[in-house]
Amino acid sequence: MAEKDVLGRAGEDRAARYFESLGYTVLSRNWRAPGGELDLVVATATELVVVEVKTRRSVAFGHPFEAVGELKKARLWRLAMAWIAAHRDLVQGRRLRIDAIGLIGPDPATASLEHLEGVV
Repeated sequence: MAEKDVLGRAGEDRAARYFESLGYTVLSRNWRAPGGELDLVVATATELVVVEVKTRRSVAFGHPFEAVGELKKARLWRLAMAWIAAHRDLVQGRRLRIDAIGLIGPDPATASLEHLEGVV
């Protein structure tokens, strides 16, 4: 596995633990559909949250949230709709939100974590 993929996986692991610490349940990780992949789908009794995770060792090439532009937001929305269509039984009574997690630091386990709610 390429180093960037190892870094990304570690960031997703940290993001999943973060959401679990807030009382969310992880429903999907790295869910693939035509057109892309969702890093995480988490939920509470009332919320369904699609999470885009961006992990960077530093901000030398920009803040992680800068990688979540308009095209990425549109793709996340389309993928969220595809996930919902494929998992209708897990959606009832929940409001959809799309969030981003940005991790910055040499080790994702100790990197600074920023949570941006409602990016779309």
